[in-house]
Amino acid sequence: MSELKYKGVDVAIVSNTINYLDGDVLLEGFFAFDDSIQGQRPAVLINHAWAGRDDFVAEKAKQIAKLGYLAFAVDMYGKGVLGANKEENAQLMQPFMENRQLISQRAKAALNTVKLMPWVDDKQIAAMGFCFGGLCVLDLARNGVDLKGVISFHGLLGAPQQLTNNVIKAKVLALHGHDDPMVPIEQVQAFQKEMTQAGADWQFHTFGHTMHAFTNPVANDPDFGTVYQIEADQRSWRLLVSFLSEIFTQ
Repeated sequence: MSELKYKGVDVAIVSNTINYLDGDVLLEGFFAFDDSIQGQRPAVLINHAWAGRDDFVAEKAKQIAKLGYLAFAVDMYGKGVLGANKEENAQLMQPFMENRQLISQRAKAALNTVKLMPWVDDKQIAAMGFCFGGLCVLDLARNGVDLKGVISFHGLLGAPQQLTNNVIKAKVLALHGHDDPMVPIEQVQAFQKEMTQAGADWQFHTFGHTMHAFTNPVANDPDFGTVYQIEADQRSWRLLVSFLSEIFTQ
C-alpha cells in the first residue's frame, strides 16, 4: 500500500493489487482510492495498452483516485504477463484481435470484481483505455454493457465483424490523434457512422499534429507512429475529467 503527497499536502491514496479470475486464468488488477473519502464512490476501470498492465496504468489509477473515484487497472493477459518489445506485445494482443468476444469476456471479469469492492457504488462505473485498451472499452460499450461511460485514448476503432447491433448504453468519448497511422481516416468515419447508427451518445475529439500513443511520455518512435504529444496529453486529460464529472452526476 502507499500514501501519496501532492504539492506538500498529504493525500490518503491507498493502492494495492488484487487477484481475480476469468475462468481458469489468474489475473492481477491494481486498484487505488482516496481513503479519506467516506462511503462508496464511482469507479473507473483502466485498460492497458498492448504490453500489458504496467506502471503507466498504475500511475493513471492513482491520478484517477485523486479525483475521488476508485480506480482499477485491468489485467487482460494474466498475472505477471508483460511484453518486453513490439514482437511480444503483438503476440499477446493477437488472440484478442482474432476473437473479439474474448475482449469483452476478460473485461467483464474485471468489472464483476470491481462491483464487489466495498468502496464502489456499483451503479456508477466507467471504463477508460489506451491504444488496445481503448478498443477494449469500446467493445464493452458495443456489447451493451451497462456502464455510465467509456473513454478511449488513441484507441483502435474498428468494430468486430460479429457485431450484433446491440444497443450502446454507455456514453462514449473517443480521443484521437489526427496523424495516427494505426487508425486511418476511413476507420474514423466508419466508427462515427457506427456510433450514430447505434444511437449512442458519442463525442470524438481529434488533436492535430498528433500521432499514436500521445499520452505516453516514453513514446518516441515516429517511424512506428508512436510519439508523445504533451499538449494533446494535457487536453485529453482535461476532457476526461470533465466527462467523468458529467456522467457521474446523472
